[in-house]
Amino acid sequence: MPTHAEKRILRYTPEQMFELVADVRRYPEFLPWCVGARVLSHTDTELLADMTIGFKMFRESFRSRVTLDRPSQVRVSYEKGPFRYLNNTWTFRPHPQGCELDFFVDFEFRSGMLQAVIGVVFNEAVKVMVGAFERRARVLYGRAVPNASGTPAPVT
Repeated sequence: MPTHAEKRILRYTPEQMFELVADVRRYPEFLPWCVGARVLSHTDTELLADMTIGFKMFRESFRSRVTLDRPSQVRVSYEKGPFRYLNNTWTFRPHPQGCELDFFVDFEFRSGMLQAVIGVVFNEAVKVMVGAFERRARVLYGRAVPNASGTPAPVT
């Protein structure tokens, strides 16, 4: 049931945004409600990760398989945990101002109570999460602006 799609133009390269999103083990450093992340296996094209989210009185862990299609897409599929299903996709396309980011998430919790609590704040929470990735890009890459070729270059 809850689904959310978000599109943003960011002043970073698709490669930069791909690397940021693919670095799952760093999520607890900047992502609200992510209180733990552990990568169980990792190859160039896929990783298996456990993540723990905490929200108010709830704390849930789940496992996801993350498919890495460098540098254009990160797809997350649910393995096990409190969801009936969870799918999300990050797509990164070159744009004259840097990168067009498309984010999509679709999930349903097994617990009706948890679903009801999250459902009330879901859209706002997803916007906050996407914003956290944008802020993380600023921390890692600086405030980027396009150079003469149209690709982002850090501001010095």
